[in-house]
Amino acid sequence: MTEVMNPVDIESAIREISNRIANGVKVCSDRHKEFLAADRAYDQAFAAAYMAYEGAAHAKKYAAELATEKEREARDLKDAAYRYAERQHRALQDELRAMQSVGASVRAMYSVAGRGEGL
Repeated sequence: MTEVMNPVDIESAIREISNRIANGVKVCSDRHKEFLAADRAYDQAFAAAYMAYEGAAHAKKYAAELATEKEREARDLKDAAYRYAERQHRALQDELRAMQSVGASVRAMYSVAGRGEGL
């Protein structure tokens, strides 16, 4: 069953989606800052582990990668959270455009309602 919407319902939905988009900007910004902080922490831990390794020069990179597994995982989780927030934000923008399109269709339908009767 398809929901029948009137202009008031549509305007209310548009306002609600717009508010969610506005809140999403801060969420995306916060997630990006968290990712950048985790990325910096990983880079610093990697550099410290790389420089501290006293084995063969060709093994320094691999030793540093093994030593910074937790930092890399934390960075990757923050990156995933940031990308998820971005996708959610884009989905809300698409939802807003769709609702605006529905609104235009409903307004057009209401504007012709009652015309042509009695012909």
